[in-house]
Amino acid sequence: MTDALLTRWDEIRRRFAVLPAVLGMNGEAVRTFDDVEKYAEYRAGDDVLRSLPARSVVALQIGNHADWPAMLLACLRRKLVVLPLETTMNEGDLGAALELCHAAALATASGEKISITLREACAVEWGSRPPSLLKLTSGTTAAPRAIRFQSAQILADADQICDSMGITERDVNFGVVPVSHSYGLSNIITPLLARGVPFAISRDRMPRAIIDGIAGSRATVFPGMPVFFQALCDLEGASLPATLRLCISAGAPLPLQLAQRFREKFGQPIHSFYGSSECGGICYDAIGVSDVAAYVGTPMGGVALEFLDEISTSTRIRVSSAAVGDGYFPEPDAERLDDEKFTPDDLLAKAGGGFRVDGRVSDLINVAGKKVNPAEVEAHLLQFQGVREVVVFARESTSRNQEVAACIVTGTPVAEAELLAFCRSRMSSWQVPKRLFFVDVIPVSERGKTSRRALGRQFA
Repeated sequence: MTDALLTRWDEIRRRFAVLPAVLGMNGEAVRTFDDVEKYAEYRAGDDVLRSLPARSVVALQIGNHADWPAMLLACLRRKLVVLPLETTMNEGDLGAALELCHAAALATASGEKISITLREACAVEWGSRPPSLLKLTSGTTAAPRAIRFQSAQILADADQICDSMGITERDVNFGVVPVSHSYGLSNIITPLLARGVPFAISRDRMPRAIIDGIAGSRATVFPGMPVFFQALCDLEGASLPATLRLCISAGAPLPLQLAQRFREKFGQPIHSFYGSSECGGICYDAIGVSDVAAYVGTPMGGVALEFLDEISTSTRIRVSSAAVGDGYFPEPDAERLDDEKFTPDDLLAKAGGGFRVDGRVSDLINVAGKKVNPAEVEAHLLQFQGVREVVVFARESTSRNQEVAACIVTGTPVAEAELLAFCRSRMSSWQVPKRLFFVDVIPVSERGKTSRRALGRQFA
């Protein structure tokens, strides 16, 4: 059976050949399309990779490396299964991930050099639909598991993203989000392989470095996260390079006030992109000027949404598309992911001609038997003057099972008593936070996400 992504790549690299594929921060061609192909061929002939049986798992822990696309191609040529891993994983998490996925080899980078180390691993019987890629995810629990993808599904996600966002080979993606994450893989690596969209590679997340890197590389598309856009807004005297035409935010909900502030400061909208590791892109805000909090736009081309059970004004959905993964590994969960359908834990509501994300089923707070949606409480808190960011979470309560709490970032001084009085005037008693924690910044993970469970433990 031919590999769908390799077949597409063969067309792309013949078409673009000597043109830049990977750019540096000064716009120099770090790799041409021919260079990517040559290194992929070299690595495919590597003794280590050649020694592995077909469908063995190879973990790539090389960060935002210029040869990431070539390493993926090399593994696909050897019929090996790629497992992208973050470079920030601690030793315990790394060991657990390698063990969980039966990784037979681990690729790491020291500077520009990539080394591959063999590991002892049990062979995996994949059945009739062997994967080409595994995406590691924690899902709705803290327990990690992997998602199985074939090349055709990876290719479908890249096509849907490029078509829905209007990204073409004339663009340059700015690659600062980790390409080991589902977002970076789908928006930076696969558009290069599937559509010939070059990217500028960066490992520097400082706001000034992002501005300078976009300017130097003449990038036109910036796939970022809310934490990046917040940092750019806080950067005094900053302006966006003239080449930049599209800012995309994913990985975490984009706060409405941040989107408005960014648009006022730079004169350019941020386009929200909503997706999941299990199925790739789901919704996209093509306009970027909505006044609806947590707005994610409309379903992407090729994606169908089915509404399931209603909870308050929000609804669970089932996603159908050619990009949906084959299932979880090692333990399947057919109720959530199977047969080109995926049921996220998120709650969506119709708003502004599209949809907004109203949190997750697992985020609902049980206050003496009454269910509180943290997103609804956040929406009320954000209406109070001076409140810039807020995350509502559950704290354990001996008398009420759980109680509502909130972390709050303010732009101007806010009196706690006045904010609580405001809440009582607009919300039911069980929705009003029992504790408010004023912080300088909302904690986020490497993926740019905030964990309500982690905040509940931190502020227990």
